[in-house]
Amino acid sequence: MKVAVLGAGAIGAYVGAALHRAGADVHLIARGPHLAAMRQHGVRVLSPRGDFTARTHATDDPAEVGPVDFVLLGLKANSYAACGPLIEPLLNDTTAVIAAQNGIPWWYFHRHGGPHDGHRVESVDPGGAVSAVIAPERAIGCVVYAATELEGPGVVRHLEGTRFSIGEPDRSVSVRCAAFSEAMIAGGLKCPVEPDLRNDIWLKLLGNISFNPISALARATMRQMCLHGGTRRVIEIMMTETLAVAEALGCEVGVSIERRLAGAERVGDHRTSTLQDLERGKPLELDVLLAAVVELAEITDVPVPTLRTVHAISDLLALRTAA
Repeated sequence: MKVAVLGAGAIGAYVGAALHRAGADVHLIARGPHLAAMRQHGVRVLSPRGDFTARTHATDDPAEVGPVDFVLLGLKANSYAACGPLIEPLLNDTTAVIAAQNGIPWWYFHRHGGPHDGHRVESVDPGGAVSAVIAPERAIGCVVYAATELEGPGVVRHLEGTRFSIGEPDRSVSVRCAAFSEAMIAGGLKCPVEPDLRNDIWLKLLGNISFNPISALARATMRQMCLHGGTRRVIEIMMTETLAVAEALGCEVGVSIERRLAGAERVGDHRTSTLQDLERGKPLELDVLLAAVVELAEITDVPVPTLRTVHAISDLLALRTAA
């Protein structure tokens, strides 16, 4: 199995290292000091489950890699539309693209069935720009339940979780999903093939849609947001509205809001990825988390006044950060 990791940051390098350990032919595509370190020393993974080093090919030129069986996208979702020159050399007729992203994916309604089948979510696929680069037919969905961070160039700190749930948009248990899952498990990760990954998407989104924008607006950690009565109440309302949209689209999350909040509080003083991006002056990945759900609320006629309010304020923050 030949795998390219496009955007081999903390999550991408961690998965690539695990797949390399399983015997896959892995190619990490990155840039800067991180790339230089991986070229010289490999990927060093520091984990409570045991440290290890994976010496696999790393490059900034996808043409060096050529077509692969699987592309794992470790890029931010807001850069998918512009990744054409990077991803095209990696594709042949059967290459599958596994998008390890948060939020609503560009393929969400591909082979969805029902009244919204084939609908394009403008917030995440503006004008079809993402679909033009990554055809929905190539997509395998992926919901990440692992926390990692780059401790330094070439060094990945694995904090917790090893589950990467995957699934086909048409809800089939395909041969390609089974093959990728087998390789991930051989590398020491959990990779269940979910018959309907959309349920997992909404479960993960329940936290991201609320904690991520509020953390950026309040400059607060997970624990701080949960312990402050005002922000906790706003987050509860945002989660309630999100569940209503999910249910209108036929999805079941299966976890109570109180349980989700309790889990977040246990995480402690963790800074969300959105807050980290804000602090580093990077673009905020809020369209797939918040704008998309507001858009889905419109097509399902679900009232989401609090989501709309937080979206309006955080969207201004995102625009000011990008300026």
